Amino acid sequence: MKRLVDNELIYGRLLPVAEPHLVARYNKALRAFGLRETRLEEFRIDMTGFSPEIAEELGDVQYLDPNGVNRRFVVLTPGQENLPVVHTQFSNTAGLMHQFFDNNRRAVHAVTIKDALFGEIEEPIDVVTGVEDLLQIEEIRFRVMSAENMLGKATELRSLVDRLKTSRDGWRDDAMLTRMVELARETGDIRQNALVPDKLVFAHKSFWANHFGGVFVFRDDRSTTVICDSHAPGFRRSRPWEVSYIDIADHARIFDFLSKSGRLQLPRASWVEPSGFFAHRAEMAVDDLIRRADPSVDLAGTDRIWLQTWMHRNAALLAEEGTYPFLQEAMRELSATGQVKMREVRNDRKLMLCRAIPDHPEQWLINRLLARLAPFDFVSRFIFDKHGFYETYEGYSESFRAHVVDVLGTTYLNNKAALRARLYGLEGYQDDA
Repeated sequence: MKRLVDNELIYGRLLPVAEPHLVARYNKALRAFGLRETRLEEFRIDMTGFSPEIAEELGDVQYLDPNGVNRRFVVLTPGQENLPVVHTQFSNTAGLMHQFFDNNRRAVHAVTIKDALFGEIEEPIDVVTGVEDLLQIEEIRFRVMSAENMLGKATELRSLVDRLKTSRDGWRDDAMLTRMVELARETGDIRQNALVPDKLVFAHKSFWANHFGGVFVFRDDRSTTVICDSHAPGFRRSRPWEVSYIDIADHARIFDFLSKSGRLQLPRASWVEPSGFFAHRAEMAVDDLIRRADPSVDLAGTDRIWLQTWMHRNAALLAEEGTYPFLQEAMRELSATGQVKMREVRNDRKLMLCRAIPDHPEQWLINRLLARLAPFDFVSRFIFDKHGFYETYEGYSESFRAHVVDVLGTTYLNNKAALRARLYGLEGYQDDA
């Protein structure tokens, strides 16, 4: 992973924490979680407060996510809102954190002046033993505490203020007034600064969970669809009267579901040609075939002439594997007719011609599923399915790892938004991309 770290393809854009008072506040959160304090004087954190350095020190990358549910978080500064989430078991952890920041902006800003917020994203389960447990997560609640007990002190001051207003002779209670002054010195004027978060409960809509090889849960108004390995515990047994199940290996049914539910953008010249989507996929397919044919091949410094020569010499291999000639034929058909006749396409190839509808609210989740089903496209995998990318990357040869890092550095990291807009029609900022 060192090459990925050095090129900021993992643990990039994290926030350095070096101020002693912030380290101390972080340690109070660790103690509250039942973990030992860090001895590090400096470390980095993501949006949720996860630190790769502390994970290494503790020897536990799951230290904020011990059972894969009820994710812990530590907020030292409002600036964490703009950081990525680099380690999570659920695809919508970042989205939920954004909702927390959005709905409690004043409280987060006020509290973190003197304190740190920490707690759990509470789900109605303590452990995931089967699909049914994941289906139970329909909403989550943020359970929030503070390192210096600022929230508790603000709540106490609020109750004392209320008592002073409603009591006839509360102003005669010297002990109460003294306590109010003590609290106000720490919390400030709570009439001006909202220290207690306003909204802590949020809906848990469609999501991906990193359990049983990866589980996709798509929620519509009147139905729920689960896509995962058919060997996952509870598959087709949990709520079969209201949940549809699709084996992740069943590309035909996945295509049917995504297209009929209005989630899939079918191949049309209007978006495929300006995006270069098919050409990108064809290039990725050839790279992957070279890797499989000769894992030790060094692609550094190769150009299109070298690539064309290799393809001529291995024409039979390309034809036998079939992905590259299929994509070339799809490009010719698209150029001639403006569309691809999907009924004539093999079921296992239909999805590699499609992308999520760009303005669909689940566009990132849909593209994550599509990227997972086209593992040869490591660029798409890195953008939408980093868990899967990192797992696959471990199986690459050293020479191909160098090639992957080089391609991602030149095609994606230089201008992430531009590449996402061109290939996938996605606009705007995305926290964990």
